[in-house]
Amino acid sequence: MKILILGAGQVGRTAAHHLSREEANEVTVVDTNEDVLRDLQDRLDVRTVAGNAALPTVLEAAGAAEAEVLVALTSSDEVNVMACEVAFTLFRTPTKIARIRAAEYTNRPTLFGSEGLAVDLVISPEQLVTDYVERLIHHPGTLQVLDFADGKVRLIGVRARAGGLLVGHSLRELPQHLPKVEVRVVAIYRDGRAIPPEGDTVIADADEVFFLAGREDIRRVMGELRRGDDPARRVLIAGGGNIGLRLARTLEKHNQVKLIERDATRARRASEILERAIVLHGDAADEELLIEENIDSADVFAAMTNSEEANILSAMLAKRLGAHKVMALINKPSYTELVESSPIDIAISPQTITIGSLLAHVRRGDVVRVHALKRGAAEALEAVVHGDERSSRIVGRAVADIPLPEGASIGAVVRGEQVIMAHHDTRVLADDHVILFLADRRHLEAVERLFLHSTR
Repeated sequence: MKILILGAGQVGRTAAHHLSREEANEVTVVDTNEDVLRDLQDRLDVRTVAGNAALPTVLEAAGAAEAEVLVALTSSDEVNVMACEVAFTLFRTPTKIARIRAAEYTNRPTLFGSEGLAVDLVISPEQLVTDYVERLIHHPGTLQVLDFADGKVRLIGVRARAGGLLVGHSLRELPQHLPKVEVRVVAIYRDGRAIPPEGDTVIADADEVFFLAGREDIRRVMGELRRGDDPARRVLIAGGGNIGLRLARTLEKHNQVKLIERDATRARRASEILERAIVLHGDAADEELLIEENIDSADVFAAMTNSEEANILSAMLAKRLGAHKVMALINKPSYTELVESSPIDIAISPQTITIGSLLAHVRRGDVVRVHALKRGAAEALEAVVHGDERSSRIVGRAVADIPLPEGASIGAVVRGEQVIMAHHDTRVLADDHVILFLADRRHLEAVERLFLHSTR
């Protein structure tokens, strides 16, 4: 597949990294910064073109006429939209995806699509991150909360703690602890290494456990893995930018929210937009300010400023001063790795969250949802099965008879409104939505060939 990526910022580089690793893809990256492009070409198997991504001559040189997918990820909404318009008008590029940050655009769905501007899919990293953080806050104790099958099933990442009923016990004992609850453990990470979740696998303190369950069963399952966490009521947000302000607007309906913004103009604007949240003009890394605002009684401290260094420092300070759970927005992958061994509970990567939404629309086959796990090393995806028993290697087969590559497993099958946690004898039927887990995303090609195309 020929893919054209416009913009070599953090999200663009992450997209190029993921897509160029798949053998079937030919990736071209366009950016105005030649130094960044040279660095990208040294590290990845991609073609690069320097220039303004919205100009017809630049798009033509980049191969827009042959591209099957154009992904506009520059820092300018207007450049992204214009590039999609030019690609459609001059080159009839079939699929055009644009990153749009401004809520003034994204709040008007009729602006894009067949009756509007030539953008087939709008991706808003700010909104995706806001939704992601909101789910984490509403499920205390979680490391990741990911939706599948329109929210019928969720994949939850949680760190097992001493005191949880399952810690020190094998997975085989799970049905005894949770009768009448459908749950499937799809992955366990111990000291950063994946452990196969077999029946005799014993859960240890500090294990990172990923499980699939219906959304109504999540709290019960978490109670087995760690002591019960109280619901988050008091939330302190650092940063009144796009993400911080969106998060405050979302949470203020049900939580006690305080927002700290160091820029006076931005703080004033936030106070005019927010209805219930308290807006404070100050520095979130100011120890006296945090103490004054009773940081020790905060259930969640979320550092969402544009500076990841400030986010890391303020989150670490908030944790030291007594905040129950702290999270920090971090763009650089190298920083994310460092933070994992720090007092910060959760490092939030906008690129990882955004790339999942993007990959679902770029990948071959009927993939309807993709989520990256463990900094992109693993993936969870939802795919639709097509065909019949003669044309498909999956339809009509039991899960145990489907030759998945090493590290890949089927966690659940969604059939209409019915959610079926996959067991060895679960049969897959046409039109089922199947949720798979890949411990090593390098096996993605094998899964796509076997599963997503479902042809002999």
